[in-house]
Amino acid sequence: MLIVSALVAGSFSLGAMAAPHIAPLALTWVRFALAAAVLWGFLRVRHERVPRAAYGSLWRYVVLGGLFSLYFVLMFEGLKTAKPISAAAVYATTPLVTAGFGWLLLGQKPTGRMAVAVWVAALGALWVIFRADVAALLAFQLGRGEAIYFLGCIAHSLYIPLIRILNRGESALVFTLGTVIGAMLGLSLAGLPALMATDWAALPPIVWITILYTAVFATAASFALTQFASLRLPAANVMAYTYLVPVWVIAWEFTLGEDLPPTMILPGIALIVFALLAMLGEKDRARRGRMVQ
Repeated sequence: MLIVSALVAGSFSLGAMAAPHIAPLALTWVRFALAAAVLWGFLRVRHERVPRAAYGSLWRYVVLGGLFSLYFVLMFEGLKTAKPISAAAVYATTPLVTAGFGWLLLGQKPTGRMAVAVWVAALGALWVIFRADVAALLAFQLGRGEAIYFLGCIAHSLYIPLIRILNRGESALVFTLGTVIGAMLGLSLAGLPALMATDWAALPPIVWITILYTAVFATAASFALTQFASLRLPAANVMAYTYLVPVWVIAWEFTLGEDLPPTMILPGIALIVFALLAMLGEKDRARRGRMVQ
């Protein structure tokens, strides 16, 4: 999940560079289509087949892929009126909502230590997102765009515990391919007009670089890694790593030539790292407890 947070952060930086040249829905649909092709190629190379039992419940992929595509559709719709900094603040609620779904659907009631760690990480993420500007944080208001995006974040949060519920023994690679195809089908309805209207031959190179990166790394690889982690970690732990995304975005922006943010954000980064270390310590303590028993 540490790797996933870094890969996802790269899509924000590259996506911002490509956004003026292509409709987000068109980019996302092609991203999923290419990711599906890459995953299918991996399956062929590894001579891995889809279990026959999976064909009898293909609706699972439609549900999971539909939730993920719904997240992207609502995110782009919300960003029509919401400012990026406000949307980032809304995104910081995702691990908390995921923890709630994990408790309701899987009975994964977080310990007191885990609950405190998640809240500390949330505070650190908000501090980084608002670049240590307390006035900007206090002035945050939830508008129509933010409310729409929050619904998308709920869909994203529900997706994580459902992975464990709906998996029927498929490998992470097979399960990811099914989810990506399901997401692509869901996006087809919303993105068809944008796909038809895009002049693909006139797109600048940054768009194709972004499509390739988001398809291979931010979609295929991150999906597979998230599926792998979701089958082994509590839902709250999986999503908690998303708090690191703003930190990784700063690193990506600096690598791409942007200025570093003010040093006042360092306390926020320290809070995030401290909270994640506390979560890892909680996992190790639980493992030792099982060994003693």
